[in-house]
Amino acid sequence: MHILSALTSWLVDVIGSMGYTGIVSLMFLESSFFPFPSEVVMPPAGYLAWKGEMSLPLVLIAGIAGSLLGALFNYWLAVKLGRPLLIKYGKYFFISQETIDKADRFFQKHGHISTFVCRLLPGIRQYVSLPAGLARMPMKQFCLYTGLGAGIWVFVLTIAGYLLGEHQELLKEYLHVITIGCIVLACLIAGGYYLILRRRKNKS
Repeated sequence: MHILSALTSWLVDVIGSMGYTGIVSLMFLESSFFPFPSEVVMPPAGYLAWKGEMSLPLVLIAGIAGSLLGALFNYWLAVKLGRPLLIKYGKYFFISQETIDKADRFFQKHGHISTFVCRLLPGIRQYVSLPAGLARMPMKQFCLYTGLGAGIWVFVLTIAGYLLGEHQELLKEYLHVITIGCIVLACLIAGGYYLILRRRKNKS
């Protein structure tokens, strides 16, 4: 708790001094390869909005923009470097050309829902951009579903920091509930999508 409190205080100072640029930068890191958790970025920004030092709508926009930019960075890496590396070195990790082709076909059919749902899952949200890039998912579609998924996550975290106000020490307890809630939501969306596909298949 002491470490979390110290980290939160430091991030409040950083975001307060860098403003919305700081939010975009930190969320870019969180959404790319760098292990920087959004759970310690957006709640402090929400707290600053509660204090009246930042605008809540602009905080949300900055958080989503940073997440999207980080996701696009991973997408670009996968487009430029991913396939040549997999083709050249994939055999050492039991990844064949056939496996790559199957993954491509899956993502071409279900890439939109996969991108959206995975943005709600901890430990996965940063890396779903890689298969999207490998499969050359249409950019507009990728940005739309990444923005929607990231938007839900950013909104929930920011509102948590905003509503807690001066009681930021309770954040650790609520983060656990938020994470479980997002996982449940992701499972419900994926389950609903599967049922819709199955019903369409049965009708045809």
